[in-house]
Amino acid sequence: MLKNWINIFLYHTKNNKLFTALNVLGLAIGVAGLIFAILYWNDEHSYNEWNPEKDTVFQVLVDLGENNVWTNAPVTFAPFLKNDPTIEKMLYCENWYQSPLYKYNGKKIIIEKLFNSQNDFFEFFPFEFVKGNPKTVLQYENSMAMSEKTAALFFGAENPIGKQIQFENQFLTVTAVYKITGNSSIAPDAVVNNMKARIDLDQNSWGNFNSGWYIKLKDPSKTSQLSAKLNAIYYQNKILKEAKQEGISPKEYQEKYGTFNFILEPLSVSRLHTLGQGSPEGKGNYQFLLIMLGLSILILILSIVNYVNLATANAIRRAKEVGVRKIVGASKLDIIKQFLFETVITVSISILLALVIVELALPHYNEFLDKELIIYGSQFYLQIAFIFLITIICAGLFPAIYVSNFESLKVLKGNFARSKSGVWLRNGMLILQFAIASFFIIGSYIVFEQVRYLSNKNLGFSGEQVLEIFYFKPEAIRNAKNAEELIFNRYKTVKTEISKIKGVEQVATGAFKFGGGNDSSSSFSYKGINIQGQNIGIDFGMLEMMKIGMAQGRYLNPKIASDTINSMMVNETALKMMNENNPIGKMVNWNGSNLKIVGVVKDFSLYSPQGRIPPMVFFHFKTIDWMIGNINHVYVKIKSDDTEQTIADIEKFWVKHVDADYPFQYSFIDKNYKRTYKTYVKQKNLFSLLNVVVILIALFGLFALASYSIERRMKEIAIRKTLGAETNVLLKELSKQYVIFSVIGFGIALFPVYYLLNQWLDNFAYRIDISIYPFIIGFIGLLFLTLLVVLSRAYQATRVDVLHYLKYE
Repeated sequence: MLKNWINIFLYHTKNNKLFTALNVLGLAIGVAGLIFAILYWNDEHSYNEWNPEKDTVFQVLVDLGENNVWTNAPVTFAPFLKNDPTIEKMLYCENWYQSPLYKYNGKKIIIEKLFNSQNDFFEFFPFEFVKGNPKTVLQYENSMAMSEKTAALFFGAENPIGKQIQFENQFLTVTAVYKITGNSSIAPDAVVNNMKARIDLDQNSWGNFNSGWYIKLKDPSKTSQLSAKLNAIYYQNKILKEAKQEGISPKEYQEKYGTFNFILEPLSVSRLHTLGQGSPEGKGNYQFLLIMLGLSILILILSIVNYVNLATANAIRRAKEVGVRKIVGASKLDIIKQFLFETVITVSISILLALVIVELALPHYNEFLDKELIIYGSQFYLQIAFIFLITIICAGLFPAIYVSNFESLKVLKGNFARSKSGVWLRNGMLILQFAIASFFIIGSYIVFEQVRYLSNKNLGFSGEQVLEIFYFKPEAIRNAKNAEELIFNRYKTVKTEISKIKGVEQVATGAFKFGGGNDSSSSFSYKGINIQGQNIGIDFGMLEMMKIGMAQGRYLNPKIASDTINSMMVNETALKMMNENNPIGKMVNWNGSNLKIVGVVKDFSLYSPQGRIPPMVFFHFKTIDWMIGNINHVYVKIKSDDTEQTIADIEKFWVKHVDADYPFQYSFIDKNYKRTYKTYVKQKNLFSLLNVVVILIALFGLFALASYSIERRMKEIAIRKTLGAETNVLLKELSKQYVIFSVIGFGIALFPVYYLLNQWLDNFAYRIDISIYPFIIGFIGLLFLTLLVVLSRAYQATRVDVLHYLKYE
């Protein structure tokens, strides 16, 4: 029986090569798209899945309201939680990666992801240890644990345990080597324990939110109770005490400075559903993940609809075959089994082809997502098996049942081709194809318009020909008693010398990064209004160099002594929150200091063009000297005449006089800033690519269905031509129904595309309004493609020899 079915399948494949190929290719593209989405889905959901502590380890976040959630907390809670029965362990850390340079036997190696934590780190993130004891690995401050990759960089095949590497004037001993067996929200190349100095410095300051804080609970169900306890401790030790010192009520204090709500978030949600800014490994984009999955499912549905359409249309050709099989004793179940078997073969070939497509395209897909996805794992193969099963059921079951219900006598008489049976289904599915194609055409145009709007949006600054140079501060200077003075004096020397280089127009610095924001936020109050602003420490000339304008007042001026003592500027967003029309000369209380407003800076997009501009305060570094420690970049504006030579001269000076060990690292601000919305550029590119794929699949189906439909009407066409019908009349008659179907499909797509794209646009603080133009362009595009396919096929039909179809009548 199987041999007979295979022979029949091969016979029909041979006689319908084109349509079989279109079927297989359509299904393969649909399945490949879903495989790509599944790989991405599995990868994002695998973060911390390997970690047995993922449901007992919680990160402490601080919610300030209005979607402002900090990932750092004070270190002052420890004494109050020492005997708490719900807490098993606590861990403070620097919740970001450092990239220091280490030396070993003449080698200079930068560890890109160095993590600084207390010594219990590996009890919260129990990586697999290759060498060393996880209980004592970070027992001393000069200890270091390395990943296998990092150990190989330094020591090759040597045993790294006990070896020492040098960081400036400090030597660290390697005490362990580990490997990370899965995606982790913290996945360092090396771990050190240098938290004591930071904790000692902040141990009595309730206002310093400088450290990441993780808590392991004995009972994870007690999170709400512990959160309430943290809020109560903070209230007693910060709010009550300082409200009493200021002579105001606790309620007035909170209205003035804001409310701090401590919440606990488990590791299991820290990738895709975190309320904070994300972990050192970044924050997943759950919406983009859903978009990828949803669009891939849509394409697979389109492919399956395409298959069902072609299968039911092709059934007409096989009607007599089914009639004969029934006459000789085949049951409905036998017919269903045979056609399902053929679907199994087709789907199997399609999935194999899809896997080939995925394997070939995976490097480009990884580059698109900035990931290293690979095809492996039992979960993935179970998902492929599930796709296989669903595709067979959806694509094969209905055509098989449809074919099995053919009436033997009717089809053997030869009049089945004139039956209306199954036409309503094919037409309905064709309309669905048009609806999906319309969704993609309109959606891709809207996404394109939004990304173009972001690209052309006035950012409020000009980064053209401005270099952003990474500025490393040696630890000997950072840890000195007069660190701020040493750092700033060193910077001024660098500024003076670089300014002398030919081609350099201006040099300045600021405690921020374009496209990355800054790491400092404090509240200031004005006439009882409390504003949580971003602290922007700057050098003279920084705003002028970036062509950031003034709405009112003036820039900070080196000739005015008070500008390094008690002067500040605010941006337009902060001014609106202050409810003040004439702020110049007014005094505000900033973090306990009285500062005078001398200017209002025009709003500019420091973080990214898709986010809202927060309230900002600007002051010179000498006014708030502790901000000097946040100088991490030197900004240099150069002439465009001989850019390469100017950069080469700057590098030569930098290596010789500033830092001989660290590589000279720079980027152009305008190019660097564009990376802030690369996710949305990728979404635009994805939508455009899928749009092409969807249109191709839809055209495959339309071409094949139009061919079958026109072929069934060839005798009618021949008779009409014999009676004198003109070609244009025939073309109009043959294409009319497809135009109607395309209009209906377009109408069905209107609400979903408008609603879903509006939801997507709500991610942007600055967005376009959806106009009528995407819908007009989408409709014209759909109609054009429909007529192009149908009329080309219909025109061929009108050119045939009429005698060929009439000689048997």
